[in-house]
Amino acid sequence: MGAHLARQYITERDTEPDPTKKFEFDPKIGFEERKEREMIATQEQMNLAQLPLGQRDYCAHHLIKLMKCKRDNWPNFLACKHERHDWDYCEHQDYVMRMKEYERERRLQLRKKRIEAKAEAEAA
Repeated sequence: MGAHLARQYITERDTEPDPTKKFEFDPKIGFEERKEREMIATQEQMNLAQLPLGQRDYCAHHLIKLMKCKRDNWPNFLACKHERHDWDYCEHQDYVMRMKEYERERRLQLRKKRIEAKAEAEAA
């Protein structure tokens, strides 16, 4: 995890993407059949008002199921293992997808910089 900090502040400052901002490149570059990510559950299936803003992500439907299970099986905290596993797995998959998108953006920026440098070398 520290490698991106070294690149961001020392070596590749101009090509390191900022994770707090929207990415520069279109997510469909090279993937014409790629679908946009969206939440699985519909608004009727879950009530997002019961979740804090920080937990309203692609795995909110699993978290709501876990919270309901904990509420229904209150003293027995071991009864919700399956729901907890589903939520943890979804969060992990979301993390992996975000890291892949971040790395893709970084490589596209490096490619853009390489192409611009090549064009400047040919022009000179």
